[in-house]
Amino acid sequence: MKFSFANPSRIVFGQGQIAALAGLVPAGARVLLMYGGGSIKRNGVWEQVRTALGERAVVEFAGVEVNPDVSTLDRAVALVKAERLDYVLAVGGGSVVDGAKYVAAAACYDGEGWDILTHRHVPQAALPLGVVLTLAATGSESNVNSVVSRRATGEKLAFASEHVYPRFAVLDPSVLASLPDRQLVNGLADAFVHVCEQYLTRPGQTPVQTGYAEVLLSTLHDLAQRFDMRREPEWLESLMWSANQALNGLIGQGVVQDWATHRIGHEFTARYGLDHARTLTLVQPALLRETLPEKQARLERMGVRVFGLTGEGEQLARGTIVALEAFYRALGLPVCLSDTDIEDVDCAGHILEALKQHNMLPLGEFGCIDAIRAARILADACR
Repeated sequence: MKFSFANPSRIVFGQGQIAALAGLVPAGARVLLMYGGGSIKRNGVWEQVRTALGERAVVEFAGVEVNPDVSTLDRAVALVKAERLDYVLAVGGGSVVDGAKYVAAAACYDGEGWDILTHRHVPQAALPLGVVLTLAATGSESNVNSVVSRRATGEKLAFASEHVYPRFAVLDPSVLASLPDRQLVNGLADAFVHVCEQYLTRPGQTPVQTGYAEVLLSTLHDLAQRFDMRREPEWLESLMWSANQALNGLIGQGVVQDWATHRIGHEFTARYGLDHARTLTLVQPALLRETLPEKQARLERMGVRVFGLTGEGEQLARGTIVALEAFYRALGLPVCLSDTDIEDVDCAGHILEALKQHNMLPLGEFGCIDAIRAARILADACR
């Protein structure tokens, strides 16, 4: 096991911590305040943020959509350059944070920002970035990842850069209390699959990472079973912290990682607009059935450690997939296309073609999901 790990994002966690912005954002900063559809003005978060920022120069940029579109974000980049802003503050969920990362990087680049997503340009710098998180799901508040859509061409691509690590993230679980159930469910599922992408892979000599991944999976499973307590402070705290820990880099150190479910899921969102988390639960069971020979050992372990199953061998591994589907269905999440409103008889073919066009194949931790295996996964998922 070899790795080099540093996560420079400071986490400020707990109720009332938005006030800490007063000491987190430099006093002389010229701030671009990015947020989404305006819910932060209804739940009191915007007022807390503006109060904490005090007399700092602040220019607001609202309207960052779910699965942020590059055309929207490029307007924010232009605003940063025109107003000579030097700090980006994202107030929202993963989409706003991902969008802010793009803006922070693109503002330091003279070319077309989309070059960052296609990897024609590797960011060499970015504006400093802070986060006030209002939705627990992606872990983007303390990692290097960003996913941006270009709806005009039906693309959804990702980039990662050390330069876009947020300087800090304020996590106040009480702000989650006003979220609709769908967003809480999506966040729980998103975090769960994030852990799976780093856990349901090749067994290795990483007992700390493996054990912590199982703690996170078990915690999220428990939260799902106690969903009727979702407005309780302890429940919200556990969701927000688990989602952060699922993708802050810790459990992935020294671990062979997968991410095939995400790569395929992104194509569903790009083409059909399906919620990110719901694309993951739609794809994952089919993917696990196809890759069972490679993942059997970890599926067996997950069945015992997370779902409390007994038995051994292939039967236990398949039982784990059944338990996983039941877990998702109990939350109202789709596990196949017929569980959604998507009506496209050639859905599998369209997604496979998109994977090919975006050079996503082969997929998986072993690079074993070629076009043939991807077609089987999609045929299973699109039933």
